[in-house]
Amino acid sequence: MTDGIAWLAEPQSIAWGGYSVVIAPDLESESLARRVAETAHRPYRPRAIGELTGRQVQDLLEGLYGEVLDGIALRHGEVDEWSYVIKYGGWQGEFGTGTRPVDRGGLHVHHLEYEEENGKPVPPSFAYRHDENLMCAFNLHLDGTWGYGSPEGDPKVVAAVQQRLTAAGLPDDDLEHRAVHRACLEVLQQHFGLTLPRERILEDTLPTLLLTGP
Repeated sequence: MTDGIAWLAEPQSIAWGGYSVVIAPDLESESLARRVAETAHRPYRPRAIGELTGRQVQDLLEGLYGEVLDGIALRHGEVDEWSYVIKYGGWQGEFGTGTRPVDRGGLHVHHLEYEEENGKPVPPSFAYRHDENLMCAFNLHLDGTWGYGSPEGDPKVVAAVQQRLTAAGLPDDDLEHRAVHRACLEVLQQHFGLTLPRERILEDTLPTLLLTGP
């Protein structure tokens, strides 16, 4: 029995401000983290700073920059065949696909993100990319007023995910956003086999990269 990913729907599930998590199989976690760092819009240099808890990472960023959101760090780890990378600090709007996308070279990459404190408010989102192709993406409120209000991408992958969403009774306009968020995460967990070790992420130490400026 694994922890899955549905727990990400809880308020401040990882840290204040929301979550941004990258999950991929068959790649060592530090290599995945360095690939993620390469997609930053600014030329950061990733520097390994040892194993830290999430709280220690946030305290470090605050001590170095005055505000947690003025710096960025990446914690990374592995569970079963999956590697995962968790962003801390001011990651919002700082990353894209870039000229060296994370999913290059045939890698399967799943990205879950939620700017929880964004006042607009932006829905949580999911994107699955493989070998520099978008395979499936949708927002986890299934909100048609935002981009990817329903799954888009590779027709076969999209059809399979949509079938699971329909079987789960989604979309359902009577459900509040957090319930839809959790239900969508459960669908992704079941369909793609995604999992994250909750206690280790929240309580234990993980290898950490600090992204420093040029």
